[in-house]
Order: sequence, then C-alpha cells, then structure tokens
Amino acid sequence: MARQLPYQTIKAIFTRLHEIEPEPKGELDHVNAYTLVVAVALSAQATDAGVNKATKPLFAQVTTPQQMLDFGEERLLEAIKTIGLFRQKAKNVMKLSRILVEEYGGEVPSSRAALQTLPGVGRKTANVVLNMWFHQPTQAVDTHIFRVGNRTGIAPGRDVDAVERALEDHVPAQFALHAHHWLILHGRYICIARKPKCGICPIYEHCAYEDKTA
Repeated sequence: MARQLPYQTIKAIFTRLHEIEPEPKGELDHVNAYTLVVAVALSAQATDAGVNKATKPLFAQVTTPQQMLDFGEERLLEAIKTIGLFRQKAKNVMKLSRILVEEYGGEVPSSRAALQTLPGVGRKTANVVLNMWFHQPTQAVDTHIFRVGNRTGIAPGRDVDAVERALEDHVPAQFALHAHHWLILHGRYICIARKPKCGICPIYEHCAYEDKTA
C-alpha cells in the first residue's frame, strides 16, 4: 500500500486524466436506469464485454421491470447463460423487477438505501447506478479501483470501504463525478494487475508506486 498522496498531487493526476478523456463513460451497455441496474447486477464476477454480448438481444426486447416479469425467468436464463453465476443472477433480476413494480411503480429509486434493498444490488452496484444514471459523485470501488487507489496512493485503504472513503475525502470536487470511471479505465488498460504499463502511464510522475516497470 502506497502512502496517501497530497491533495495537489491528486489534483494534478485528475487534471491529466480529464485532459485525456473529459467525459469518461462506463462500458456496460444500457438504455435506461432499469437496464443499467440489470447490467451492473449481471456484471459481478464477469466482464463488461461478456455482459454486453448477452444483454444486447435481451435489452432489444426487455427495458422495464414489467417487461422482465412478462419475459419470465426461463427465457432470462437462456438469454444470460453465458454469464457466470447466471442462475442466481436470473433469480435476483426477477425478484428485483417484482419489487420495482410492486413498491416503486416500475421506477428505479435514486436512493442508495433503497437500491441496496434490491436482491443482487450491493453498495458498489448502487453507487454505479447513482453515478451513471443519477449523476451523483459516488465512488464505486471495484477490483481495478482498489488496486489503483492503493498502488498509486490516490486512495489507499485495506478494504473497499476504506478506499471509497479515501476517494470521497481526497478527490477534488470538480473531478468527483467522473473519478471512478477514470480510475476503472486506468486500471483496466494501463495500471493492470500484473506488470502495469508504467512506460505509457500518463500519471507516472505523480504515482507513489515503488516498483514501477520500465
């Protein structure tokens, strides 16, 4: 775990990331808040590319909780069978769809507490939905952000909650909305788990990682 970087260094990092990609986007395909909830729930322990491949034909037919209930669990199982843990995920999607219809009038709530009552929706999933759809500056800490936060010193922490708090405390306000997308993309393509690509890293000079590669 690297030391916590000072505020001005973190500001310089996000200024650079903003210069490269001013409006970073999540890589999960969706058409509305509901399909985003479903896509994020399906993405646990799966790749975004794999989820997108399964949801493209699914979301061509199903875009609301009621449509999912009408679609049925058996057809959903068939649609997402290429995704890991698909049987449990299908059960969760059907349950959360029923809750949205019966308790929220078919609408996705904009409250983290309400979102986390939905089956298969944990804090990280709720934060993704709040950020991507409701434009709240939440920090959804996945394996990439956990690694980048600790390796660089942007947001060191022993668990995901600590890293989330560090991001909330240290990311400059003007960068908070897009911070988690910049860090996910950085971790996915440059600051990878094995042999990070330090030679092409745009924030190399600001990073506190001691074992930089050539």
